[in-house]
Amino acid sequence: MNKQTADAHVMVSRDGSRTITVEEFDRLFDEGSDQIDDFLDWDNGRRPGLVAKRVNVDFPTWMVQALDREASHRGITRQALIKMWLADKLDEYRRGRRPDAK
Repeated sequence: MNKQTADAHVMVSRDGSRTITVEEFDRLFDEGSDQIDDFLDWDNGRRPGLVAKRVNVDFPTWMVQALDREASHRGITRQALIKMWLADKLDEYRRGRRPDAK
């Protein structure tokens, strides 16, 4: 995140000119305030678990054609459609709602 003072409940801005409490930071974040930008190092931020990993999958021609039609209908790429559908299905399983269960 950023450098913190000896008091673990206070955050120091990147340029060292301001401090705010963690509670104030949380409130500003929840409100969607841009004021938190001074306390974040966006250039070195990471999103754990979201690093892309290439996977090759072979589909029959009819399936690729159907995917392309649906992707075109939605105005997105085939890859975006596949990612979206897989994410939706995995989320259903994660939440314990099997789509084929009645």
